[in-house]
Amino acid sequence: MAINSSPNLQPILQSAAWQLLPLQPADFEEVYAVASDPLVWEQHPNKDRWKREVFAVFFEGAMQSGGAFKVVDRSTGNVLGCTRFYGYEPADNSIHIGYTFYGRKSWGKGVNLAVKQLMLDYIFQWVDRADFHVGAENVRSQMAIGRLGAQKVAEKVVAYYGEADKLNFVYAIHQADWMSMGL
Repeated sequence: MAINSSPNLQPILQSAAWQLLPLQPADFEEVYAVASDPLVWEQHPNKDRWKREVFAVFFEGAMQSGGAFKVVDRSTGNVLGCTRFYGYEPADNSIHIGYTFYGRKSWGKGVNLAVKQLMLDYIFQWVDRADFHVGAENVRSQMAIGRLGAQKVAEKVVAYYGEADKLNFVYAIHQADWMSMGL
C-alpha cells in the first residue's frame, strides 16, 4: 500500500544514464529543438505539435501541469524529450503519466522504458495506480506501455490543454503488479 500523503510531482529523478529535471520556462528552446521534428508527432493525437506556435501551447500546458520534466542524457547534457505526471487523484490514489515525446535519436535505445521505470518507482511510494492516456492511433506508444506491464482498461476522449479533444486508450498499472515485475 502506498503512503497516504501528497507526492512532489517535480522531484529530480535520475539513473546512471538519464535525468528528469523539473521543466522550467527557460527550457523552451532546448525542448522545442527536439519537438520541431514532424516525425516525432507522426503517431501522436495532435500531429502538428512540431509547429512552434502549436508547441508553445503544449509547453504552456506542461508548465501549468506542475508535473512536467525535461529528459536529459547525463553523459552529454542533451535534452532528449519531455514527460509529465498529471491528474493526481487522492480520492482513488492514482495519477497519470504521459504527454511524453522523445527525439528520433532516442528511439529504440531504451530511454522511454528507463524513464518510465524511474517515474513509476518514485510515484508508487504515494499511489496505488498509474494511468496512461495513449492516442488511439499511437501504436508505437501503445506497444511501449504494454512492455511496462500496463493493461488497456478503457477508451476515453481526452481534452488537451489548448488543443482539440482526441480519442485515447487508457492503460493502467497497479503498484502491486509493478513491484512483482521487478523491472
